[in-house]
Amino acid sequence: MTTLFIDGDACPVREEAFRVATRLGLPVKVVANGSRPIRPPGLPNVEMILVAEGADAADDWIAERATRGDVCITADIPLASRCLARGARALSFKGRPWTTDNIGGALVGRTISQGMRDMGQMTGGPAPLTKADRSRFLAALDAEIAAARRDAATPPPRAWIPFE
Repeated sequence: MTTLFIDGDACPVREEAFRVATRLGLPVKVVANGSRPIRPPGLPNVEMILVAEGADAADDWIAERATRGDVCITADIPLASRCLARGARALSFKGRPWTTDNIGGALVGRTISQGMRDMGQMTGGPAPLTKADRSRFLAALDAEIAAARRDAATPPPRAWIPFE
């Protein structure tokens, strides 16, 4: 069964994800390290996971459990990459699906921006979430869940092994 994993410490679209998951009968794991208190939604399909404090503790928890047929909702590009490597799907808060085709460029851009910040240059932050972003997220989430369900129902591709 498809599970939604939400990188919960700074997710602005939790409520939207809860509504979609409840409508589709999907389990949701909201994973956070407790640096920002999150109020449980009181929904039977939503489980709040509190991990040890640490910069990547929530990311590690998700990356170790997300598999083919699951969807991870995160703005964290390295976490999205780790989920993709395990066969899961990944979606940004603004509705951008992370794929094997676009994650490499995003990782490079993140590294460049980090280097610029380390040198004291301003790189700006993410733009505030708009109503259009929320709408795009909802449409993309439905599409990613449908694709994840197809992934779960289809055997994974076999590794190519050359004849000797």
